[in-house]
Amino acid sequence: MFCHGHFRVLMDTLILCVHHSASFIAPGLREISINIMHFLDTIITKARANRQNVVLAEGEDIRVIEAAARAQREAIADCTLLGREPVIRQLADTLNLDLSAIRIEDPAVSQYHERYSQLLWEVRQHKGMTLQQAEQQVLDPLCFADLMLLAGNADGSIAGAVYTTGDRVRSALQIVGVKPGFNSVSSFMLMLFEAEHHHPKQAMLFADCALMVDPDAAQLAEIAVATVQSAHQFLDSEVRVAMLSFSTDGSANHPLVDKVREATRLAREQLPGTAIEGEVQLDAAIVPAIARQKIADSQIAGRANVLIFPDLEAGNIGYKIAQRFGSATAIGPILQGLNHPANDLSRGCSSDDVFNLIALTAVQAAD
Repeated sequence: MFCHGHFRVLMDTLILCVHHSASFIAPGLREISINIMHFLDTIITKARANRQNVVLAEGEDIRVIEAAARAQREAIADCTLLGREPVIRQLADTLNLDLSAIRIEDPAVSQYHERYSQLLWEVRQHKGMTLQQAEQQVLDPLCFADLMLLAGNADGSIAGAVYTTGDRVRSALQIVGVKPGFNSVSSFMLMLFEAEHHHPKQAMLFADCALMVDPDAAQLAEIAVATVQSAHQFLDSEVRVAMLSFSTDGSANHPLVDKVREATRLAREQLPGTAIEGEVQLDAAIVPAIARQKIADSQIAGRANVLIFPDLEAGNIGYKIAQRFGSATAIGPILQGLNHPANDLSRGCSSDDVFNLIALTAVQAAD
């Protein structure tokens, strides 16, 4: 069951939809045109300015092939597809796609098999992995993709069109590793509010909506720190953080509120130059008039562009409400806190989703 705190966060998130949407009409009665090109064009320009090599583990998936061909054609990134070359080329021919500039690597016959097997064994031998086991595991394209990162033969990796999120995250943790200064990996959703009825039109980061189920105060602060770093990569405006709760500035007392207060204190210590508000309800975080009523000397004045949810339940529900009721465009989840960008796709993704994630991964890698 929802606890009271979760329910209030859910209800506050509904305010986000009201704030960003003039009205809601049931799906199918009206087609809402969402113009997300302005923000995505900014991301693409950043990726193109510092071109990176992105490896895609599921190279035999037609969506992935199409996205890689487009990314290569538009000079977004240099792409590597993993899989059987005859299969990949035959699939590309069905869509008349040019793969002449794309590297295709088959883990089963790769010249890097011995080198990567040795590298994997060195990384995992402390967990009991033998060299023979490493030689077998390197045949897995997901493992091979992340070893390309570790070896410096790629700048970012993408999987998830076929692999589960659990497989994706496990491989990233075991091979790519956690960034120095962090103890865990989290994620964020890039939320675009650029429909006609969105005021103001902006991009926001929501975290964590996919990985950390019930973070304690220290973990929640770490999520905030990682998300601020991600926001500097993707947002062109000043970063303003809201540590969400069902309480604003001491309006309620509860252990769940205490967690957010402590996380706010820790995050402020680690990010002294960043505007961080907490604990704060969502309406006071995004509506200036409500912020003036509820918070004296607010740091963000109701203009948050980074929302840190108290747990995964609230974060996952919150971004989906904003997406489905408020018509925001949700891109992600995008992993953060890793040594190198290793990102996850939804198994229901489109080729456009893959293309967008290639651009985002390239920007992460270039930073």
